[in-house]
Amino acid sequence: MTEIEELMAREEIKLLKARRDRAVDTKDWDLYLSLHAPDHVSHNEGYPRWESAQEMIENVSQLLGPQTKSVHHSHTPEITFESDEKAKGIWAMEDMIFDTATDTMVVHGFGHYHETYEKRGERWLFTSRQLKRTLVKTFDVAGR
Repeated sequence: MTEIEELMAREEIKLLKARRDRAVDTKDWDLYLSLHAPDHVSHNEGYPRWESAQEMIENVSQLLGPQTKSVHHSHTPEITFESDEKAKGIWAMEDMIFDTATDTMVVHGFGHYHETYEKRGERWLFTSRQLKRTLVKTFDVAGR
């Protein structure tokens, strides 16, 4: 991979991540699913390991269903390439989950996403994700 090709791949992965955050916050589950390889594996603390993109989307769409609004921020990526078609990334993250009935924040979390990506065909896709939280603040619906 030339330096220019690596820079272009890095930007494509950054766009992939930006689309993922937008898709989850706008509840665009078709877009969200399309960003992940079918064999994507996901493991977030406190939840069982999800062994496919379809299993992940079924769980995420239920967890962040109509009863919630979410805000996800991912930043300061550390992206490394294993080959022309495989990469790893660590992203600092912050998320906020709100109860739609009261607009009260119920979760405010911080941590890091540890991800892998593969270029399949002409597109980079997520192949795995693990969220490792460093701090989670939870509140009841009254905001306490």
